[in-house]
Amino acid sequence: MIIDIPALIQGYAQGYFLMADDTGDLGWYSSRTRTLIPLDERFRYPKSLRRVLNQERFSIAINQDFKGVVAGCADRDSTWISAELQEIYWALYKAGWAYSFETWQGDQLAGGILGIVIGGAFIGESMFYRIPEGSKVAMVKLVEQLRRKEFILFDAQMMNPHLERFGACIVDDEQYQSLLQQALQRQCSLE
Repeated sequence: MIIDIPALIQGYAQGYFLMADDTGDLGWYSSRTRTLIPLDERFRYPKSLRRVLNQERFSIAINQDFKGVVAGCADRDSTWISAELQEIYWALYKAGWAYSFETWQGDQLAGGILGIVIGGAFIGESMFYRIPEGSKVAMVKLVEQLRRKEFILFDAQMMNPHLERFGACIVDDEQYQSLLQQALQRQCSLE
């Protein structure tokens, strides 16, 4: 399979995202609304998670086990991360565009978030956990890292109850495109 990295990055930079359908066919999608994780004071998390964070049970890593995070995100009864999309993520990772933000408990991968970084935008593709609270701690620590690195946008694509607990908000396409264009003007690094 030939993977056209510039075309992929152009698609993401225009606000599209890749998904496989039930038959495994890959396509570009967009939405009239987008879910964002706020990088300001609107970001919040449950008090019970604060206790977990204070216990420092998890360590954080970036790209220590990229393939493990992709596999964890894809390991579901019904997944939109097809084998072809996993290969695309690997190619984007090798080209410096895709990242895994990971939590570890000792030498065990506890959870992680898979995303694409373009300028000052972190486009969250998926998250998973193997150890309870692993993905939630990853979310909090990733937001802290994005703030430190002066990112403008954390795109979570679609709302779910889990993201809502972190203060995720829905914006219309016009707002999203405006924020995305601002983010593309900035040069940020996750690491």
